[in-house]
Amino acid sequence: MTKIAVVGTRNGWSSEKLADSVSAITGHRILVEMEQACLDLGQNQVWAKEVDLMAVDAVIIKKVGSRYSPDLLDRLEILRYIHSAGVPVFSSPERLIRVVDRLSCTVTMKNAGIPMPETTITEDIEAAIKAVNVYGKAVVKPLYTSKARGMLLLEKGPDAAAALEAYQKDHSVFYIQKKIHIQEHDLGIAFLGGQYLTTYARKKNNDAWNTTIRSGGTYAAVDPPEGVIALAQQAQALFGLDFTCVDIAMTKNGPVVFEVSAFGGFRGIQETRDMDPAKLYTDYVLKRIGHAH
Repeated sequence: MTKIAVVGTRNGWSSEKLADSVSAITGHRILVEMEQACLDLGQNQVWAKEVDLMAVDAVIIKKVGSRYSPDLLDRLEILRYIHSAGVPVFSSPERLIRVVDRLSCTVTMKNAGIPMPETTITEDIEAAIKAVNVYGKAVVKPLYTSKARGMLLLEKGPDAAAALEAYQKDHSVFYIQKKIHIQEHDLGIAFLGGQYLTTYARKKNNDAWNTTIRSGGTYAAVDPPEGVIALAQQAQALFGLDFTCVDIAMTKNGPVVFEVSAFGGFRGIQETRDMDPAKLYTDYVLKRIGHAH
């Protein structure tokens, strides 16, 4: 029987969904958390509690931690060791490392000419204050985050300077984006194996400045123009992930890309489309490793 380990978070909606999907097809339910992983280079072993990750047929990475931080890079390095030893890992840990860090993702997209919000990156407090004053309204984003956690919405003026000084106590790098006016929703454009899968929208709560579900946003089905899908396809192709969602905002000046997601969520697809993304991903992995059911 095929054994596929799902790396995720216990009680995480997408992680549990993917583990259930793998179990339904293979008969094995293996959900491991990277906080419990142990790499023994001397013995050439990687264990997550009782699971020997060097002995499975494949690993699917859904999440490498419940909180985004530089720790994720270390956990991905352990998964890179597994991958280098010959265990198929989806998506490639080496590729994920380039996406998890917001700055690395941003520079890669900007170098490729992907339209993005105006952005300033600096460790200098004076330069950060100047950027917020120039932008008028700005969003300060941690380099490791998801679902808008830890983000600050600032307006130019003395309050912004005080907020940036407080922010600097916990973050050495300021990643500052000009606040852009998002029309009623932004888009999550999903890809599987580099091929377009579907699109869903996150519609914002009228009281919120962002569209995240955490801030009261809701999912909706939407079919964007071909040009928007093509832009998302171009952005995700820079990273070569097996499953991802590209976050795009529609503005009066055209679409802009916020990010390519390292892990991509399932819920928006499942709730708005007649699709089971966890099963589609499982089938994709089984086909790739030659264990099609």
